Amino acid sequence: MDDLLCDIKACTLCKEHLPLGPNPVVQGSLESKIVIIGQAPGKIVHETSIPWNDKSGDNLRSWLGVDRDTFYDPAKIALVPMGFCYPGRGKSGDLPPRPECAPLWHPKLLTFMEEVEFTILVGNYAQSYYLQEKQNLTDTVRAYQKYLPDYFPLPHPSPRNNIWQAKNPWFKQEVLPALQERVAEVLG
Repeated sequence: MDDLLCDIKACTLCKEHLPLGPNPVVQGSLESKIVIIGQAPGKIVHETSIPWNDKSGDNLRSWLGVDRDTFYDPAKIALVPMGFCYPGRGKSGDLPPRPECAPLWHPKLLTFMEEVEFTILVGNYAQSYYLQEKQNLTDTVRAYQKYLPDYFPLPHPSPRNNIWQAKNPWFKQEVLPALQERVAEVLG
């Protein structure tokens, strides 16, 4: 596992597409109990090399009901983005994750993580890839029970999604308590 993480962190496969150059950001261990599959690192994460080290990460930790120490303990939580490097900015936010990463690295990583009890899929890219469904994010998140016990779909926790949350009060009322209960159950 350590060798694989070193290989990922040394990856330069799509360097010509990365405006700030490669800096793969990932966390995991043989003991990881939960895997969080997100989109791709943002600029702050690229600069600090710490996954989810931004406002989105603060929101995600709050949603999960865990503190920073728990979140950054790879024996508890693996943090595996769809694209391991910052993809750059587009017109309305960060560009999509690079498509090379997940097919190349995810199967290798997940093979090592035999203790994983469930996977949290954050955002459309992770949900489309793992659930293999053509459904909008709102419908997928609302039907979260359909994917249990293996997967738990979530919207992206970006502050930009506060409008989505305001339009979908059931998310805070129904989904987040169920998520926190499942996380607490798995982490003991």
